[in-house]
Amino acid sequence: MAGLNELISVVLADDHPLFREGVRRALTSSGRIQVLAEAETGREALKAIAEHRPQVAVVDVQMPDLDGIAVVRAVVRDGLATRVLLLTAFEDSSLVFQAIQEGASGYVLKDAPRAKIVEAVAQVAAGGTVIPPELAGGLAGEIRGRLKDEGPLLTERERQVLKMFAEGMSIPAVAGRLFLAPSTVKSHAQRLYTKLGVSDRAAAVAEAMRRGLLE
Repeated sequence: MAGLNELISVVLADDHPLFREGVRRALTSSGRIQVLAEAETGREALKAIAEHRPQVAVVDVQMPDLDGIAVVRAVVRDGLATRVLLLTAFEDSSLVFQAIQEGASGYVLKDAPRAKIVEAVAQVAAGGTVIPPELAGGLAGEIRGRLKDEGPLLTERERQVLKMFAEGMSIPAVAGRLFLAPSTVKSHAQRLYTKLGVSDRAAAVAEAMRRGLLE
């Protein structure tokens, strides 16, 4: 995690030079981020990550040699501290699910405003997990289809809260849907966070996918 006055270190990987240049300019002009290296292929991305050890790697999902999810898998396998934020042109909830499950720290659509990409990098560098609202509904469907019925880790109410968090719902919205007091939902959420070892809604969804709860 960067200090208050430290720039966030980034490796940027995308096989489209014009798009990559646009993202690089947005990141560096923000005054918050330093791009240490750029790459055009998955293998180049892995090499740059291993060499520069950035806080965040911004990686296109579709690249030559290795795709973005394979890069995530290799970063996790090699025990690198770099957190990976994936970029994609496609709203594919199954890809988002797989990416988070493999260890990605976030997922951003390529047509998002550049300021959103900058903010996503900052969130990931700070330890957060980024899931675009545009993909929340589809991701919730993936979770509903894959969440195990068995297993004592989460109560049924905690599972309901988790699914609604995956839909992008806030605690007051969940309370309204379940006809519960917001304070009651907050208690369920806090127990959920404690069980999963996280501190916010997006991280809870991501961690649930990484664990045995989701397959």
